[in-house]
Amino acid sequence: MNIREIDNKYVANTYARFPVTLVKGSGSLVYDESGKEYIDMGSGIAVSSFGISDPVWKAAVEAQLDELTHTSNLYYTQPCALLAQMLCERTGMKKVFFGNSGAEANECAIKAARRWSYLKNGDGRSTIITLKNSFHGRTVTTLAATGQDSFHTEFGPFTEGFVYAEAENMESVKKLAQENSCCAIMMELVQGEGGVHALSKEFVNAVVEFAHANDMLVIVDEVQTGNGRTGSLYAFMEYGFMPDIVSTAKGLAGGLPLGACMLGEKTENALTAGTHGSTFGGNPVCCAGAISVLERIDDELLSQVKMKSKYILSRLEGAKGVKSVSGMGLMLGIECERAKAEVIGECMENGVLVLGAKEKVRLLPALNIPMPLLEKAMDVLVEALAK
Repeated sequence: MNIREIDNKYVANTYARFPVTLVKGSGSLVYDESGKEYIDMGSGIAVSSFGISDPVWKAAVEAQLDELTHTSNLYYTQPCALLAQMLCERTGMKKVFFGNSGAEANECAIKAARRWSYLKNGDGRSTIITLKNSFHGRTVTTLAATGQDSFHTEFGPFTEGFVYAEAENMESVKKLAQENSCCAIMMELVQGEGGVHALSKEFVNAVVEFAHANDMLVIVDEVQTGNGRTGSLYAFMEYGFMPDIVSTAKGLAGGLPLGACMLGEKTENALTAGTHGSTFGGNPVCCAGAISVLERIDDELLSQVKMKSKYILSRLEGAKGVKSVSGMGLMLGIECERAKAEVIGECMENGVLVLGAKEKVRLLPALNIPMPLLEKAMDVLVEALAK
């Protein structure tokens, strides 16, 4: 059997995979089993921040492999401590809990918000408002937090304590807050899986002001938007406010599994010994990879992200076959006149890998994708969109 046949026989059928078997890559180029070259415009769904097998990242990971690979959280380790320090100093947050994924980071955010409320108000004030069209993870609780009815079937009973507001509708937020005993509002500033929809600054500012006035926390899910993806280190910086809790993962460790839940001034003591934990969270190798990534997400790189975003937009706005473009930075969604699957398939046939989100084509290239490759990829994409 070939790899696809083995996969189909032995791997759980939870993914509708593209008909490509990738075997190696470097930077923003990947190769299949026949040797065909592809320009990677998805970076593992916003994970490979500096591309495949980035040499600086690889050296940091290999150096840590020679030192210490795993200890559990019963002991202190340098990479975990230094990464937490970097995250706090660069965001203004106060404490960090490390897990393995975005869903775990969001689970931690939910638990921290509810315990903060319990310690402050006692039982009963535990409901969290999320937004319709949001996506917060695949666990039973983060599915419950996800504001899409299509995810709320077949796996019930789901965790209680979530209500869903209309994005861009403050009256919807206020009504839910009045009808429920709410401790927090949780939102993605760019709804990635929901169609790459960026929330307006006016709406976000109104949500933050309302939450503060009503003793509710603001939780920002930066699993996909974080770590330079939107042109700032974290998307909340583009909006100019300080959240109470921030979750992130995906691009944080550049290809290794690592999630982080950052706790602000209000919530830094919400979790205490024994209230939460993770066997693999804060793994030294993953943290070493993340330090390598964060060290290089500087002003120069972020300005390049914004420049490349403007270039992509300049190629798409007004282009034949394009209805609209949404998103921020190098997290963009294209509403097409053609069927999404047709555009993705034609790009793949011509050596460019793009993704989907709802009915849109989604672009999530590496933050440092070289301009010649980006230009070549856009040539292929624009041609596919126009047919």
